Amino acid sequence: MASWLGGLGSGLGQSLGQVGGSLSSLTGQISSFTKDILLEGAEEVGGREQSSSGRHRLGNERLKKVCSDLEEKHESAELQIKQLSIEYRNQLQQKEVEISHLKARQNALQEQLQKVQTAAQSAQSGAGVLPPATTSASFVPAVRHSSGFQDDDMDFGDIIWSQQEINRLSNEVSRLESEVDHWKQIAQVMQGANDAEQSEVCKLQNIIKELKQSLSQEIDEHQHELSVLQDAHRQKLVEISRRHREELSEYEERIEELENQLQQGGLSTDAADDSKISEQEKNAQTLDAGKAKDLQIIKDLEDEIQKLNHKLSSAKEKERILLKEQELIKMEKIQITQEYESLKSDFSKLQSSVAEQDALLKEQEKKFPSKTSLLPEDVVRLQQALLEAEKEIARLSSLNQVKQFENYEELQKELTNAQHKTENILSTYTEDQNSELSRLRQDLERKEHELNESIAERETLIGELEELDKQNQEATQHMITLKEQLSKQYTEIDSVLKQLKCDIDFERKKVSKLEIEKMETIKELNSHKEKLSQCSYALNDLHVSKQQLQDNIKDLQEQLRKAQDCNLHNKKEITELQQRLKEREEELSVSLSKLTEKKNPESNDSCQDLALKEREVEIAKLQNNVSEYKQLNENLEKSMSDLKLANEVLIAACEELKQQLSDAVSEKNKVSLEKDTVTEALKMEKRQLETELNQTEKRLLEQARKYEQTIEELSNARNMDTTALQLEHERLVKLNQEQDFKIAELKRNIEQMEADHQETKEMLTTSLGGQKQLTELIKEKEVFIEKFKNRALQVQQELEEYIKDSKKQDVLKQNLEEKDKSLAVMKEENNHLKEEIERLKDQQSRSLPMVEPKTLDIIIELESEVTQLKVIKNNLEEEIEVLKKTIEDQNQKTVQLQQSLQEQKKEIDESKFQREQMNVTHERLSLEKDEEIKNLQKTIEQIKTQLHKERRVIQTDSSDLFQETKVQTLNGENGNEKHDLSKAEIERLVKGIKEREMEIKLLNEKNVSLSQRIDQLSKDEVGKLTQIIQEKDLEIQALNARISSASYRQDVLCLQQQLQAYVMEREQVLAVLSEKTRENSQLKTEYHKIMDMVAAKEAALVRLQEENRKLSSRFENSSQDMFRETIQNLSRIIREKDIEIDALSQKCQTLLTVLQTSSTGTENGSGGVNSNQFEKLLQERDKLKQQVKKMEEWKQQVMTTVQNMQHESAHLQEELHKLQAQISVESDSNSKLQVDYNGLIQSYEQNEKKLKSFSQELAQVQHSIGQLHNTKDLLLGKLDLVTPSVTVASSFVSQPSGIQHSAPEVLSDESKLLQKELEQLKKKLQEKDATIRTLQENNQRLSDSVATASEFERKGHEETDSEMRQIKEKHDVLQKSLREKDILIKSKSDQLLSVSENLSNKENENELLKQAVTNLKERNLILEMDIRKLKEENEKIVARCREKETEFRALQETNMQFSMMLKEKEFESHSMKEKALAFEKLLKEKEQGKTGELNQLLNEVKSMQEKAVTFQQERDQVMVALKQKQMESSALQSEMQHLHEKEQRLNQELDRLRNHLLEMEDSYTREALAAEDREAKLRKKVLVLEEKLVSSSTAVENASHQASLQVESLQEQLNLVSKQRDETMLQLTISQDQVKQYALSLANLQMVLEQFQQEEKAMYSAELEKHQNQTSEWKKKAEKLEEEVVSLQESLGEANAALDAASRLTEQLDFKEEQIEELKKEGEIRREMLEDVQNKLMNLINSTEGKVDKLLMRNLFVGHFHTPKNKRPEVLRLMGSILGIKKEELDQLLSEDQRGVTRWVTSWLGGGGAGSKSVPSTPLRPTQQSIFNSSFSELFVKFLETESCPTLPPPKLSVHNMKPLGAGILGADPGAAEPRTSRRPDTNPFLAPRSAAVPLITPPSSSGHLLMKPISDALPTFTPLPVSPDASAGAVLKDLLKQ
Repeated sequence: MASWLGGLGSGLGQSLGQVGGSLSSLTGQISSFTKDILLEGAEEVGGREQSSSGRHRLGNERLKKVCSDLEEKHESAELQIKQLSIEYRNQLQQKEVEISHLKARQNALQEQLQKVQTAAQSAQSGAGVLPPATTSASFVPAVRHSSGFQDDDMDFGDIIWSQQEINRLSNEVSRLESEVDHWKQIAQVMQGANDAEQSEVCKLQNIIKELKQSLSQEIDEHQHELSVLQDAHRQKLVEISRRHREELSEYEERIEELENQLQQGGLSTDAADDSKISEQEKNAQTLDAGKAKDLQIIKDLEDEIQKLNHKLSSAKEKERILLKEQELIKMEKIQITQEYESLKSDFSKLQSSVAEQDALLKEQEKKFPSKTSLLPEDVVRLQQALLEAEKEIARLSSLNQVKQFENYEELQKELTNAQHKTENILSTYTEDQNSELSRLRQDLERKEHELNESIAERETLIGELEELDKQNQEATQHMITLKEQLSKQYTEIDSVLKQLKCDIDFERKKVSKLEIEKMETIKELNSHKEKLSQCSYALNDLHVSKQQLQDNIKDLQEQLRKAQDCNLHNKKEITELQQRLKEREEELSVSLSKLTEKKNPESNDSCQDLALKEREVEIAKLQNNVSEYKQLNENLEKSMSDLKLANEVLIAACEELKQQLSDAVSEKNKVSLEKDTVTEALKMEKRQLETELNQTEKRLLEQARKYEQTIEELSNARNMDTTALQLEHERLVKLNQEQDFKIAELKRNIEQMEADHQETKEMLTTSLGGQKQLTELIKEKEVFIEKFKNRALQVQQELEEYIKDSKKQDVLKQNLEEKDKSLAVMKEENNHLKEEIERLKDQQSRSLPMVEPKTLDIIIELESEVTQLKVIKNNLEEEIEVLKKTIEDQNQKTVQLQQSLQEQKKEIDESKFQREQMNVTHERLSLEKDEEIKNLQKTIEQIKTQLHKERRVIQTDSSDLFQETKVQTLNGENGNEKHDLSKAEIERLVKGIKEREMEIKLLNEKNVSLSQRIDQLSKDEVGKLTQIIQEKDLEIQALNARISSASYRQDVLCLQQQLQAYVMEREQVLAVLSEKTRENSQLKTEYHKIMDMVAAKEAALVRLQEENRKLSSRFENSSQDMFRETIQNLSRIIREKDIEIDALSQKCQTLLTVLQTSSTGTENGSGGVNSNQFEKLLQERDKLKQQVKKMEEWKQQVMTTVQNMQHESAHLQEELHKLQAQISVESDSNSKLQVDYNGLIQSYEQNEKKLKSFSQELAQVQHSIGQLHNTKDLLLGKLDLVTPSVTVASSFVSQPSGIQHSAPEVLSDESKLLQKELEQLKKKLQEKDATIRTLQENNQRLSDSVATASEFERKGHEETDSEMRQIKEKHDVLQKSLREKDILIKSKSDQLLSVSENLSNKENENELLKQAVTNLKERNLILEMDIRKLKEENEKIVARCREKETEFRALQETNMQFSMMLKEKEFESHSMKEKALAFEKLLKEKEQGKTGELNQLLNEVKSMQEKAVTFQQERDQVMVALKQKQMESSALQSEMQHLHEKEQRLNQELDRLRNHLLEMEDSYTREALAAEDREAKLRKKVLVLEEKLVSSSTAVENASHQASLQVESLQEQLNLVSKQRDETMLQLTISQDQVKQYALSLANLQMVLEQFQQEEKAMYSAELEKHQNQTSEWKKKAEKLEEEVVSLQESLGEANAALDAASRLTEQLDFKEEQIEELKKEGEIRREMLEDVQNKLMNLINSTEGKVDKLLMRNLFVGHFHTPKNKRPEVLRLMGSILGIKKEELDQLLSEDQRGVTRWVTSWLGGGGAGSKSVPSTPLRPTQQSIFNSSFSELFVKFLETESCPTLPPPKLSVHNMKPLGAGILGADPGAAEPRTSRRPDTNPFLAPRSAAVPLITPPSSSGHLLMKPISDALPTFTPLPVSPDASAGAVLKDLLKQ
């Protein structure tokens, strides 16, 4: 990689060097041209000062024209250079991409070669070792070190080098491909031998895939590096062009300044300027010091940012810790599942134990009915009752099992719910409680059911007692005889009852244990659920805390950013001020210099003084400004420190929040503990109820026992003789019973009283504990609220501080703006001064035409100032860009802040909603628990009232309990009210948070306004700068106008010539480039061809591998199937052969007998009749044989059909059994469910009947005892009827067993029918076998005489046999095809069913989804309609309210008017009364006689009254107006409040609706997308399934059609066979009759034959022996033939398999033969190439054999003398070992003195010998004797280093020298196949040099390729040593010596 990158870098460097060289040449020409002009100008100024102005103007104009021409040419040249650089870049990219591709290809091929070689070596480990590959694993191209930009030729050299690289790589690719082909041939040869190589091929394929992936990754990396280098190249080009433009602009400015000097002529500046310059430098130093301080501040800020980053990383670590905690929780879940599995195993064990107990019970039941047959009728009834009880117990146990199973399933469901629904834990918790209550109720009902059963048993016992009493009254006579029997039977029954009761108790205990275990499991589950809920709450709290911390961090970051922005603004302002200072100072210096020039030398001193004073004033001002800026900086630092303090305060707040979180977690834990206590109390109550139930059961058992004792006592009392004793005894027994009952009831009352007392105590303690916990919770919440309030106050204070800081910043900005204005004023004054200076200059230029010699210095200073100004301008532009970027960043940050605020709002809303839900759930839980407690209390009270009616004390207790429950409910309500209070406080906090958010929004708005101001300021500055630039441009244009008057033709001509030369060069370059591009395109095409070839070969390899795999799998499968089929066929053929052999043996015997009889007949002379009879017999025999054959065939067919029927019947039976098992399981489950339901219904009814039965029992018992005396006489008559009833009972008992056995009989009916048919067929076969045997015996006698005719008959039989075989084979094939079709039909039908089921399921799912979507849409519409309705109703209500308010106002106004009217009326009435009084007084005074005074008084009274009326009217008007105003103000206030509230509500509704809409839209879009995806998938599946259905249906139709055809053919064959069978049966009957006749005739014949037999026994015996020998031989032959047949059939099967395989292999063989032929051709071509290379190598070796480097010999010689004498023999030995000299020869050489050395030296240096002039010798062969004796290691190492770095030029190869794959490599140098190290300067010195791969020793017989031969052992071989370039030679020597 490094070398490759180095190569790229060198190439780019060269191309850049070329471009840079061309640019530098241009700039050099321009600079030389300008220098010449400057020198000419200086000479002209020196020589011709007077008459130069006109010429200068002409020259300037000419120069301007030249400059303009040059600029145009420069622009055109730049464009050309750009185009060239783009083209070069593109070509370079293409070449580099090609190189990278070729290198990657080469590496991949080399790795493939190595892998193939290793595989071949492993394969050929037995035969011989192949030579190792000569190529190295990877090729590292050389790195060309190019420093900077070099000459133009380097670019062409680089292109040529890249071409050579491409050529070399393509050659190597072709060579590697040839080697790959060679190894492929070897692998193909080895493929036939080993199957194991397939796995290696698979591995190679995987490796190739991995290599491809790595190749693609490397290509991506190389492309990335290329892009980086291109960017660097572009940047360099941009910098070069920029520098060139700057130089041009500088030259233009110099030309302008020269013109100014020519026009005006400069004056020299004085020493005062130097002092000013020093002062300016000091000022600059102070400013630099300020800059350094600012930099320090920036560093501090950066440190703070780093600290914040550290904090962020710590927060991330906390997140990781949380993730780990989540993983731990997952582990706990896994543990829970493991515990659940252990519970499962325990449950299975319990089930097994219960099953064992059930088995024991059944055994007891089985034993019991065997005893019942002995008992009389009443005992049988008792037994039946007991059996029913046992059955009920068994049913109860099964019910328990079912319930346990249901509980187990519920546990499973609960576990899954716990895993999936951790969020809904509270709801599931309530459901669990409800389920527990329901279970408790079920247990209660079950216990009540058991009680009812025991009562029913007792009732039956009582009824039986009554019957016994009646029988006692009737049968007192037989009492004495039956007493003993009854006593024995009672004892047996008692023992059985005791056993059954013990079993029942044992089972109840087990049931109780199981329930306890179930409770424990439920407890564990609840505990796990609570743990999960706690974990989830803790996680939520941690997330909330994390979010708060993140918000705090964001706030801090924003504050920091603001501070940094302020700092940056301050710095920018400081820098601007500094620049302005510098400008001012420069302007002042220029103005002062100009002033000094204008004024006379006399007034110079005064001017200088004035200027100095002005300067001092300005410097003082500037110093004041600097001090002010320093104060500003200090203020900023203080604000930064304040911000840091605030940051620390915020961090402390974060820590407090964390503590509060932990407190909240602890509070939640307490709440969970409270819940645990409540649940535990409920469980305790449940346990108490269970204990009470157990106690009631025990009491019932005790009562039953007591009843049994009374029965026994009564039976004993019957034994007494006297009636008086019996009566007394019975009375005593009754009294005893009553007392016992009373005692038991009293005990129960006492126990229940105690239990109730304890319950009340526990309830009180639990209620007190709950109250305490609630009070503690309330206190903690109040503390928490106070803390929050304190936090809110702190945050408000911080906000106020921030507002103050922002105000201070505004003040500072205003100050800055004022200073900017003052600066603008100063600039204007400066401009005025400049204009005055220019006027003065004009005057001086008119007055002083002479030019002073200091003008050049001034020009240089002005140039430096211009450059400084340009730099400042560039800096300002950069700063403006930075400011713009910062503004954009701030805008983005504001947007982000707004988004985060919205997210926080959403989170707050969600938290509110969650809190509301939590409160609701808490309220629900409390209500449900209260209801449950009430229900439990009610149930307890009902039980009390039912069992204990007489107790009144308990009623008071129950009333107390009710009061306690009321107290509890009140306490719960109080708790809920407190919760509401906490809710109100939470709402206050939420309002506080909203206010905070509003403040944050205000701050954001302020931030935006500040950013806008900054933008405005930056725009103003940009505008000023643009104005300055425009002024400069105008000046430049004016100068250009002045220059463009004259021109130099000669310079223009020179430049034109240069341009033409450049154009020629460019054309040459373009021609070269076009050639190179052509070559590149050709190389590309060749490379693509090679790639296509390689891809095709890879594809062929992959195909071969796949075919091999398929063949192997097919071969295995087909071989197995063929073997099976062949075995079946062989078995059938063997059977057929056996039958045929039997038939042949019979034929032979019959023929022999016929021959014998015929011979005897001819001899005796009486053969006429016998011959006719024999002919008839033969004909009959043939017929019989045919019939027998037909019968055998029919028998075989029948056997096959029977076998098929048996198989089908077995399958049907299995299916029947499965169906029956399923039906039985379903019926059992249904029966169990029905029994459960009935039991639950009955339990309720029986509970009501219990008390009635208890009350009736005593009366019934008394009545029964009274009737005992009356029923004794009647018993005698009924005892006679006992015996027949016993028999009836026994038959009744035996009935169920018969019913039990009936089920399996029904199942086995079908199989029995089949067996009967089989037996009938077997019987028929046996009869036929017997007849055949008789015929055989008859035929054996006749077979002696028929030997000759048998040969003729055999041929006919063989033909018939062959036909039979063919028919049988066809039949077998048809049967096989039938079976296959049946199997196919079954499989297709199964597939169809499964597909249809899947389709139906999918359709159901689709319908459900559609229904869900429609339901959701309907709900949405309904909700929208409801919202609209509510809005309309709200608007109507608002309108009504407004109308009502208006009416109310109108009424109020009318009311006010009425009140005013009333007041006026009252005033008038009052005034009337006063008038009346006054009149009365007047009348009285008139009477007295005082009229005058009265008149006066009346007038006064009238005036006063009028005034009062006016005053009252005014007051009333004012009051009315006031009240109206008050009413209006109150109405406006109420309207305002109403509007505010309405706005808030609407806003809230809007937000809620928006969120809801967004959520609904998201959910609908998701659902719609999911539904669409599902629909698409389902449609695809449906299409696929439809296609499959169509194909399967067509296949099924074809198969069914074929099957129907076959069935029809088979039916026809069956009909034919049946007809043949009937015919054969008829023929058999006829033949049997004939056989009888023949038997009679045979008997006669035998009489005759015996006479002949006696005479010719000897003859017959000899012939018999011969025939027996023949038959034995025939049998042996037949056996041999059978064996041969078997072997032939096996070989046939193998041959068929081989033929199938061969048919497949032949195709592959043809394909592979073609490949082999192609590869052979290629191999021949490669051999020719190898021979050429070999010849070249031999020529090389011959040419280099007698040559040795002079350097080597010189180094060896010098090195030997440099070594100390002690170590020379070691050095000589080392050299000898390296040169391959044996140890003995070395020792001989060393043992001789220094003769050999002297000889060597003399022969070497003498020069007189013949050898001195000859070529120096090569490293010697091992055959030659080495005369050389000495050497030195260090020089040898140096020699190796020099040799490893050869300086050979790279070989020049073109595309035309390349041949395609068929041809050899022309022009390849001898080292073409070797690893190239020509361009590798950094290689290891100990790696192989140039001739590493060439064998140094020529073998005697060189057959085959040289490169394939192993290197001889005589050569020295070095292991590569990793030597560093700095390591000394001595260290290297030591390493060598160690080796």
